Amino acid sequence: MNKTMRRLIALALVSVVGSTQAQLAVDPNLPEYTPVSGISGNLNSIGSDTLNNLMLMWAEGFRAIYPNVNIQIQGAGSSTAPAALIDGTAQIGPMSRPMTGSEIDRFEARYGYAPTEIRVGIDALAVFVHRDNPIRGLNLQQVDAIFSSTYRLGGSPIMTWGDAGLSGDWANRPISLYGRNSVSGTYGLFKNIALGGGDFDDARYQEQPGSSTVVQSITADRFGIGYSGIGYGTSGVRAIPLAAGDSEILHEPTPENCISGDYPLARFLMVYVNKNPREPMDRLTYEFIRFINSRQGQEVVVRDGFYPLPAVVAADTMKTIE
Repeated sequence: MNKTMRRLIALALVSVVGSTQAQLAVDPNLPEYTPVSGISGNLNSIGSDTLNNLMLMWAEGFRAIYPNVNIQIQGAGSSTAPAALIDGTAQIGPMSRPMTGSEIDRFEARYGYAPTEIRVGIDALAVFVHRDNPIRGLNLQQVDAIFSSTYRLGGSPIMTWGDAGLSGDWANRPISLYGRNSVSGTYGLFKNIALGGGDFDDARYQEQPGSSTVVQSITADRFGIGYSGIGYGTSGVRAIPLAAGDSEILHEPTPENCISGDYPLARFLMVYVNKNPREPMDRLTYEFIRFINSRQGQEVVVRDGFYPLPAVVAADTMKTIE
């Protein structure tokens, strides 16, 4: 997590983190969403699979307030969002990673200005193992050594659970690898951070079409390991603690560790919109974003298993579309 993120949310640490219960509570300083009149029409969202459940839940809450609004949601992967925004087939482009420079360049070539990034939640990109797996945790050098064929973080190949430090029945068991496909923002983030930008071990790596199928695969495979957003965890898997680099200091994927930057695979969840800086945003899209960054919208983030925005981040984000 970068310094900008830590600086923004350090102001809200006291109200957001603390006890386990408080860690999953929304910031009391978030504004309550108040309905306005005259909101109707069609809203299309195309993008991240990680945010798909969130988008569906936000859409349900928004339609309860505005029954004359129709919201269509497609969640094939973050890489589908920029093209949809450029083509005008979607007003909302959910992404679990920032847009790349080339994606922004293509948007600017079409419209003459950059797309607007809206932060909507905080996620721990979790490394999941089967619930019966006794592994204490891994550092990123070990994660790279498990998943990659290039070992850019300096480790040696880890092919079995014995190579990862387990003994007994686990020692000679090959490690099964599960993860997302290349259109996924989750795939891109994991590749860039956990593999140091290196390549996956394609001979063992099993691509899955969605975040939930990654978790389902590990649930069915006692010797499997994979990665997905923390919100997709189930009772059949366990999100293991991680350490940066080759450190031995492990950190659980908790809200506090994500906010502090101690957990090495934390990220913002975001949506992108087409906002002409010289014109007001259309009312329907604006109200939907305002709902997402309200107290009610961030309660949805908690219900879906992700971590809510501190009020200071939500306020800073809303300034970009006002």
